[in-house]
Amino acid sequence: MLRSICLAATLLSAAPALADPFSFVALGDMPYGAPDKVWPRYETLIGRINDAAPALVVHVGDTKSGSTACDDKMLDQQLVYMNSFAAPTLYTPGDNEWTDCHRKKAGGFDPLERLAHIRATYFDVPETSFGQAQVSVTSQAKKGYPENARLMHEGVMFVTAHVVGSNNNFEIRDPDAVAEFFARDKATTNWLDQSFDAAKDAAALVLAIHADMFEFDFNPDKESWLRHSGFLNFGPMLQAKAAEFGKPVLLIFGDSHVHRVFRPFPKTAPNVTALEVFGAEDMHAVEVTVDPARPAPFGFRPLLNAD
Repeated sequence: MLRSICLAATLLSAAPALADPFSFVALGDMPYGAPDKVWPRYETLIGRINDAAPALVVHVGDTKSGSTACDDKMLDQQLVYMNSFAAPTLYTPGDNEWTDCHRKKAGGFDPLERLAHIRATYFDVPETSFGQAQVSVTSQAKKGYPENARLMHEGVMFVTAHVVGSNNNFEIRDPDAVAEFFARDKATTNWLDQSFDAAKDAAALVLAIHADMFEFDFNPDKESWLRHSGFLNFGPMLQAKAAEFGKPVLLIFGDSHVHRVFRPFPKTAPNVTALEVFGAEDMHAVEVTVDPARPAPFGFRPLLNAD
């Protein structure tokens, strides 16, 4: 009898503690426009988010518009904003920060030089989150991709992967862009594979990218991408790993500025829910509630800007 009691006590102590419900906030594609006109409203939204006291903040990129300057001053100011969130913050770059900086209105910069600047300044302390309450993360920094990061919170794995709009920088006419794409695409796809493996004991997984992979080159009937798509490797990897994972997966992205919640793979990976955040025109965020103990752990509500 005593042995049974001791064994029961041992089993109870070895059982994993139930994860507590929590919330996080997702946003992206902002602020766009002249600083004197849009930055005050963005600051109001940041205050609104801080007042909500989420456990985490996730910014899916495009911290400026594609037609505003890509100079150091602009990018560095957005880094200041990224670190003004009270909660630990994850950020994955968007195309407007580097891919589209070759545009005349954006200053005619070399996109790869702008990407190098972001990696050197935003991720100068690798394996660390953004925000006022910084926490440690696991990243691909040693591989040259510090922006690919992950952390576990209350039994839920959060992952960022550098997948951007503008067809993921797969610019066939530019040899340098093609080389960059293939190297990053390989690294990011491997990162996704490894992150799902690292999450095998997690209750759910949240993946944050910038790109709307479903806007142009995705066939919803076949749930597949066209051959010229810059998402042809990453997308199927997500489908396969999510299906293998079998537990809830939340894909968060921006890029096309249409807030929506939907299931992108009802046939191949029905456990994936996609959330597109509000864009610059609305300047709102989304609060996501998470109860890891529930079969459908994610709930959504707009976090509206007061202005």
